[in-house]
Amino acid sequence: MVGRDEERRGRRSGGGLALTGGALCVCLAGGCSGPGTAVDGSGAGDPVAVLHRAADRLVAAGSAKAHTAMEMASGGTRVTIRGEGVYDFEGRSGRLKVRLPQDPSGTSGHRPITELLTPGALFMKNRGAGVPDDKWVRVETASLSDGNLVTGGATDPLAAAEVLRGTRTATYLGRTEVAGTAVRHYRGAADLARAAREASEGNRQALAAAAVGFATAEVPFDVYLDDEGRIRKIRHRFSFANERHEGTVAVASTTLLYDFGATVRVRLPEDADIYTGRIAEPGGKN
Repeated sequence: MVGRDEERRGRRSGGGLALTGGALCVCLAGGCSGPGTAVDGSGAGDPVAVLHRAADRLVAAGSAKAHTAMEMASGGTRVTIRGEGVYDFEGRSGRLKVRLPQDPSGTSGHRPITELLTPGALFMKNRGAGVPDDKWVRVETASLSDGNLVTGGATDPLAAAEVLRGTRTATYLGRTEVAGTAVRHYRGAADLARAAREASEGNRQALAAAAVGFATAEVPFDVYLDDEGRIRKIRHRFSFANERHEGTVAVASTTLLYDFGATVRVRLPEDADIYTGRIAEPGGKN
């Protein structure tokens, strides 16, 4: 569990769209090898087995910096929400700054949202929707229909990796580069229900909620692993029912990981700093 003022140092290892159903813009706008073993650089071996242990490689790496992007499309409207920060894979905690897209005039009407990712909970500051600027909002991730794969505007990096534990089919597509690092590219599909069963205790309930809440429990993905088996880039494609309009919302969530071993500091808010009042709904309702 993350302490009130916790510093972790990861081990160095070489290196206006209003959506419902718990989705982001409603939330914001208103036989494995041991750790450290290098993976065959040729991509040889069973891709499914390689991807099943990708999350374990990140835990062994300790921590990393992250860039995130979430593209959401519904009813002909498309927005992209971007974030950046750090994540501690051992402590399952992180800090991100999430920026909402600009409006059509080219200006942003919302300050960046600070998010703290912790086991079982998401904390947000500058959330808007009637929440005072100096207060935090706490959300139980297991209570979200998407398990916080979408709601926060950035998929929790460890949860993103643990989705791969549900990989049923995967193909190795060859070698390429991500941000100057040589990587192996895999494409496949994961089953969220299976991922939930195989996930770490902290993500089990959240992924199980996503398996029920999404339009389909199968998640297509592209993932790029370095020669130590660590995820450098992962892109998931989610979909869920849009309660305001017919059809589904398509979401593409991308996480880029780099600078493994980066220092991560997460300070949780005091109880007095957590907002307990009602949060405004889209359209001005309270």
